[in-house]
This record gives sequence, C-alpha cells and structure tokens, in this order.
Amino acid sequence: MASELYNTIDALSREKGIDPQIVVSAVEDAIVMATRKYYKTQENLRAELDKETGKINAYAVKTVVETPEQVEDPLLQITLEDARKSDPALEVGGELRIPKVTEGILGRIAAQLAKQVIFQKVREAERDTVYNEYIGRVGEVVNATVKRVEGPDVIFDIGKAEARMPRKEQSRLESFAIGERVRVVIARVEKASKGPAVVASRAVPDLVQHLFQTEVPEIYDGTVVIRAIAREAGERTKIAVLSKDKDVDAVGACVGMKGMRVQSIIRELHGEKIDIIEYHEDAVTFAEKALQPAKVSKVTVVDSGGKHLEVVVDDSQLSLAIGKKGQNVRLAAKLLGWKIDIKSEEEKRQEVEQQMSAMVPQTSTPLESVPGLGEGLVEKLGAAGVTTVEALADMTPEQLEAIEGIGPKTVEKISLAVNNYFASLEGIALEGEVVEGEAAVAEGSTETIEGVAAAEEVAPVEESAVSEEAVAPEAEEVSEPEAADGGENEGQAKSTEEEPAVEAENASETRE
Repeated sequence: MASELYNTIDALSREKGIDPQIVVSAVEDAIVMATRKYYKTQENLRAELDKETGKINAYAVKTVVETPEQVEDPLLQITLEDARKSDPALEVGGELRIPKVTEGILGRIAAQLAKQVIFQKVREAERDTVYNEYIGRVGEVVNATVKRVEGPDVIFDIGKAEARMPRKEQSRLESFAIGERVRVVIARVEKASKGPAVVASRAVPDLVQHLFQTEVPEIYDGTVVIRAIAREAGERTKIAVLSKDKDVDAVGACVGMKGMRVQSIIRELHGEKIDIIEYHEDAVTFAEKALQPAKVSKVTVVDSGGKHLEVVVDDSQLSLAIGKKGQNVRLAAKLLGWKIDIKSEEEKRQEVEQQMSAMVPQTSTPLESVPGLGEGLVEKLGAAGVTTVEALADMTPEQLEAIEGIGPKTVEKISLAVNNYFASLEGIALEGEVVEGEAAVAEGSTETIEGVAAAEEVAPVEESAVSEEAVAPEAEEVSEPEAADGGENEGQAKSTEEEPAVEAENASETRE
C-alpha cells in the first residue's frame, strides 16, 4: 500500500499533467541538497523514497577500488578491504552506500530548501509537458477564453496552458473583454526562462482559412479549394479560390446567397474587408483579377523566371489599383507571389518615347559638311571647342559673339548656313531663288561677290542680330566697286548679308 506522501505526489502529478516519477525525483533531489547543506560535505549523496512507508533515506555513495594507491579522493572512493567490512558481498567497481541520518536533524531551513527544489523541478516538468503538448499544434485554431489583459498583450486560457497574444498578432479592429470566448491560432511555441510561451494570433491568414472552411461546405468537402490568401489584419484580405467541379462557382459558393456566408466571416473579423478572387494558373489573368476593383488595361510578363509583372492601367484607375498606402497592389503581389510594377498609360507612353529616342543613333556632323562656312571660320569655331553642326545649332548669338574673331555679321552668316543645312536635310526648299555663290566675310575686310543674284523677297533678319551702325559702312564699301563697273545694277545692289527693309533703304541712299 502506498504511503500518504506518495499519494500526495501522485495527486500533484495528475493536477499538473506530469509523470509522478518526475515529482519523486524532485523530492529525492531536494533531500540530497538539504542533507549536503546540513553535513557540509562534498560526498556523492543519493536519496531514495520508500513508496510504502513514505520514508526518504539518504546515502553517501563511494566507489570500490582494489588498492589504497587507487584511491584518488577518499570522499568518493574506498578500498575493497574497507568496503567489505560493511558489506562482504562487494566487489571492485561496486558502490558502498553509507546511510546518513536525516530524521529530526534537517530543520526548518533544510525543509524550506527542499520545498523550493521540489517546486522548481515541478515547474520545469510542467514546462516540458506544455511545450511537448503544443509544439505539434502550431497553426491549429483553438477556442480560447480571455483570462486577463496585460498592457498591450491579451492572455488566453487554452486548456492546459495560457497563451499570450501580443499587439502585432492582433487586429486593430478588435478589443476583448474578460471571459470572452474567441477563436485563436497557435502561432508558435517559444522556450523561455519563465517557461514555454504559447503565442496566439488572430492576424495570420490561417484564421481566415479556418473560418471559410467552417462557413463554406464546398471548401470543407474539397469541392472548392483555397489556393492562396494574402492578409493585412484589420484592413483587407484577398483570398483566391478554385473549383474542382465545373458546375460549382467557387466565388459564388464562398459569398453565399445574398452574401450570407462571407458576411458571417466579416462579422467574426469585426468588419475586415474580404476580396474573393477566382484563381487562375495564368499569371496574367490572375493578376487582372487580383488587382480588383481596379480595371487593368494590360499585363506584361517582364521576367517569368524572376516572377516580375508590369501592369498598365488607365490614368483614372492608377490610385485605385495601388490602393490606400499601396495596400491593394501589395496584397495582390502576395497573392500571386510575383513582383508587380503598376504604371499609368501616360507613364508607359513616356517610357516608350524615351526608349524610342534612345534607339535613334545620335549623329554628329562635322562643321566641314556645312556649305557656307569658310575654312577660317571653321578653324575659329574649332578653337572654341565647337566641332559639330549639332553643337553649333544649340549655341545662342551671345555665345557665338563671345568667341574671339566672330562679330554680329558672322553670327548672321552662321545662322543662315546652319538653317539652310538642316532645311536641305529635311527636304524643305527655301523661299526665293537659290543663291549660287556666297560671300565669305573675313574679319576687318570685305570681298566682292560675282554672279550673285539677290532674291526678290528675303526674310528680314532680326534687328537685334545686326545693328544699323554695322550695316552702313558695309553698304558704302560694296557700292563703290559696283559704281566703277558702270552702274548697270544701280539701285539693286545690296549688302552681302540681307538687312531689314529700313536699313536697305538707307543703304540705297548711301550708294546714290
């Protein structure tokens, strides 16, 4: 018959859900520690509980060796000769147990120490039991009762243990009252110094999946399969479903008649929005549906290996496709498992234009290819770092005049030559007659042009380009050689560079 002590140990073991032998070992270890503290010895002590009498005996255990020379520590070893004085049946390698008196001598302090050791061992055993119980149930949905609230954390009673739900595992829409029963997911089990911590969650997608399995019979029996879930707790959830029966509408089955099924789940989640999407193997089609409620114009696979999609939407749909703080596209990307870049049609058009312009080769035409630029002028421009027609065309009159040896008249000549060059490239004929010869004006001197016919209508040059003072001396220099030739073209001679109408009249008066 078991003793009263052992019956107490057995009852404690059942209450804590641990093996009774673990408690017995804890009691024996406690007696050993108390005995060592009382006798102040470093002997190898051992204790045993007698189940029938309830008495706990303590012993000092020594290993038997053959000769005195082999005794390294007298507290731990004893010679065969000395050991057989106590027990003639002992052999080398055996153990001699020397009883230690414990009754009536351990006292209150030793008893308190034994109690602490027992409680510590029981707690450790309880932790191991809880850990082993719940480590295999991670991801399972269990019914829990709100036990208390500790700051931002909610503590649940889940049966054999308590579960803690930190703030990040909660939905922002939810609050709990003491004693309230809720469904939670066992997110993980952690080993900590204070014991195994079972972490519960209501923010993981597993909770939504469990609710759909509970509310939708087609999902429970496997007719409709949940292929993917993306969730941001308290905000929105996207769930992709696929029907294995062509006669069953997967989305309709989840929504239910008049939305009753999905509304029941929304109430359980305290108003969290749920988008139910039909799953497609084709990533392009799936992406179009995953980005709902936005309407997608085009989906392009950028990199199938890297799972990268580019989505183009109408300008008015861009904000809807992205969602509040990027939530819609973020959930769609999680649902697909692809990276998604969203662009408006205007952004895509500008991108295409840039790509097209980048494909067009950038030409560089040397100045020598432009008719009308003399060799001396090309050298001056080259000395200033201007070696191509394109660079010359981008320069302003002020920049040209800043070059040494180039004045307003030369700037006008350069402008006309560049315009004629680009016009010839585009196939545009200049107005008026073609000038067969051009004047090359060197700085500080004027050369006579032979066989140059002046056009009847010449586009006037801006007054800012050539001043009246710069024209008058030029006109005088040109008129004198023409008068010497007989004056046959009197009244028709003009300066080498075309001037505005008023300046042309002044030049004619000077020639007369």
